[in-house]
Amino acid sequence: MDVVAIIPARYSSSRFPGKPLVDIAGKTMIQRVYERALAAQLVERVIVATDDERIAAAVAAFGGEVQMTAAEHETGTDRLAEVAATLDAQLIVNVQGDEPLIDPATIDMAVEPLLRDTGIAMGTLMSAIDNGDDYFDPNVVKVVVDKEGNALYFSRAPIPCVRDAASASAAPAFRHIGLYVYRRDFLLRYPRLESTVLEQAEKLEQLRALEHGYRIHVECTRQAAPGVDTPEDLEKVRRLLAQQGEV
Repeated sequence: MDVVAIIPARYSSSRFPGKPLVDIAGKTMIQRVYERALAAQLVERVIVATDDERIAAAVAAFGGEVQMTAAEHETGTDRLAEVAATLDAQLIVNVQGDEPLIDPATIDMAVEPLLRDTGIAMGTLMSAIDNGDDYFDPNVVKVVVDKEGNALYFSRAPIPCVRDAASASAAPAFRHIGLYVYRRDFLLRYPRLESTVLEQAEKLEQLRALEHGYRIHVECTRQAAPGVDTPEDLEKVRRLLAQQGEV
């Protein structure tokens, strides 16, 4: 089954303009994400989807594949769908362009369930929350799943809400990791689905799929690489790479 990873990349950002092109130990962030996505064993091809000529030029400079998209897209998923419409691949992986430390193995982990079960329209990842600050932080999206690993709900609120201390160990909390795998036909349908009440309330696009009755399978990983949302996050990533001796 053909698997293509697409990295949506925008130049403008309210918190960190030009983020895809920042230097991280001699390489742009978009190059580091691209190389790690290409290293995933189940990914056959990687494409950067952008509406910015500067990003397109940077990708071409390191030999990567890039596709220009419309500038009007409201979400990364819309941008992804535009590129997916030109492909024959059966599975499309949405790799966030601000995760230069993403482990290629986690990409494979998200893809594998959709290879096994054709009934899964969409897959993603989660990791255990190990501190209270993240649990209560609305910028850390939480997810709860059923016994089969299918998402029940995503929220910025602390879920599950533990009523008493005795229940805490039996109901661990998990953060959602924003990497998605879609069946191509579902991805092409997704932007046409009506936006939903919970999606708008939480500002979480994945809730649209749940509210329309689609199954989202969630795999649990211990490899939760830090993303880059702010200049401070960038410095943390640079320090981590320096500690690992990676250039």
